[in-house]
This record gives sequence, structure tokens and C-alpha cells, in this order.
Amino acid sequence: MLGLSGYEISLITSMGIAVIFALSLNLITGFCGQISLGHAAFYGIGAYSSAMLTKAGMPLAMGMIGAVVLAGAIGIVVGFASLRVRHDFLAITTMGVGFLFLGVMRQWDFVGGEMGVSGIPGSGLGKPGFMILVLGLVVVTVLFSLHLKRSWMGFSFDAIADDEDTARVIGLDVSRYKLAAFAMGTALAGLAGALYAHNVRFIDPESFGFVESITVLAMVVIGGIGSVFGVIFAAAVLSVLPLWIQFIDEYKLLLYGGLLFAMMRFSPGGLAGIAQKLSSRKAVKVPGGGSA
Repeated sequence: MLGLSGYEISLITSMGIAVIFALSLNLITGFCGQISLGHAAFYGIGAYSSAMLTKAGMPLAMGMIGAVVLAGAIGIVVGFASLRVRHDFLAITTMGVGFLFLGVMRQWDFVGGEMGVSGIPGSGLGKPGFMILVLGLVVVTVLFSLHLKRSWMGFSFDAIADDEDTARVIGLDVSRYKLAAFAMGTALAGLAGALYAHNVRFIDPESFGFVESITVLAMVVIGGIGSVFGVIFAAAVLSVLPLWIQFIDEYKLLLYGGLLFAMMRFSPGGLAGIAQKLSSRKAVKVPGGGSA
């Protein structure tokens, strides 16, 4: 079906889920400037929520809605706890949330503890149908991100990311906007987690650890913090790179850490910033080979 092999369908599905996950962090870190080093926890909350709901007999749609609502609600709670901290302290706080999630999941027998959850129901759509569902949700997520970026709320996020104190002076309700960013970003992460759970049909705590948080952060930074299309490209490439080059998976954290360092040192704008510089150079060219 669709002229694609089973492997290609699985690859595209994994890329789509990674894109949604990366765009969810981009809403928090890219748009609003709030550093999160524990974003994989909300990815995991979505995965476990949908897995347990569907194993209890609920349809896939209800499982995914439950994942989005629960991840978003917990995201608001974390957002409240993070309102009084910034920068390094915010990063440490969110990293703590990630470790707290892992600790709870490892000790909670109801969700399988260290053994995880197996036998998660599939989508019932078949692999091609599930791929189409994922790609449809990717399109919705991209359109939502683009609309948000160009909206009044997006402009408010930009102001907060640039300087919170100045944003307050000009009358913005910084706390409300930061909570909104956490709610939307974590809810989207929950959606990505639900899709992941029904795609692989087995989850355990290690699937949502610190390495996963660094991986998604690398996608955002390498693609370009705040750039929608840059993050899409980086997420698509980095999600399949370990599959294309097998040995990379063993050194993934080292590779992504190196890429993060290189980007922040030489191109803080990521791939989107490089593309913008190249297009700007072309724009100043004038006929005759000279430049303006």
C-alpha cells in the first residue's frame, strides 16, 4: 500500500512522532525561552496514560485525549512551580521533574515498574493507516505552531524570551503566558508519547530518561531555537540517524552533546540561522557579480 515497504512506513512514522515531540519543546524553549531538561517526562506521561487507558478497554482516541489532558495538566503544575525560577535554576527544576518521573515509574507496580508495559493495543488502522494518522497530526501541529508564532501570544512569548522584566514593564502577564507555554508544550509532548506507545507497543521507564530529554533539546537547538521548519528538519534527521548508522546509537549522548556545543559556539541560530545568513548573502548580490 502507498508503494512503501514496511520498513519505510515505520521510518516515516517514527520521524513524524519525533517531529511532534520536538515541536512541543520548541513551544516552551524556542518560543517562550523557558529551558526544560526534563521534557521526556511528559512524553512518558502521555505514553503511559494512553497505554493504560487502552489496555483498560478504551478506544485509541480516548487514550490519546487522556494522554494530552494529563500531560498538559501536570505541565501546568510544573509551570506553577517554575514561575519563580529562571535560566539555570529552571533547567535544574525541570531536570528534577524528569528524574522524579523515572523514580515513580520504576517503583509503581501498577504500570509495570522496571519491567514496563507490554501488550499495548495497536491503533487498529494497520501500519499504513497509523502512518497517515501520525502525518496528519504532524500537519496539525505544524500549522498550530506557525499560527501561534505569528499571533499576539507568539509576540508576547518573544518578548518574555528576550527579557522577562521588560515584558512585565510593558504590561504583559508573564506568569500567565509562561503557564500557557508549559500547558501547550507538555500537552503536545503527551500526544507524541501516546503515538509512540501505540507504535512500539511496549514502553518502560528507560524510554523516557535524561538521554531522551537531551535528544529532543538537541533537535530544537540544532534546528534553530524558535524555528518551526528548522526544528522539523533536525527532528526528522536526528530521529533516523541512529537507524541509518548503527554504531551512533551507542554514542548518541556524546554525539548530541557535541552537536549542541558546536551549534551554541559557532551558530546559536542553528540550521535555521545558517540558512538565513546564506539567503541574506544571496539577497545582497547585484547583477554583474558584485554585491550591494
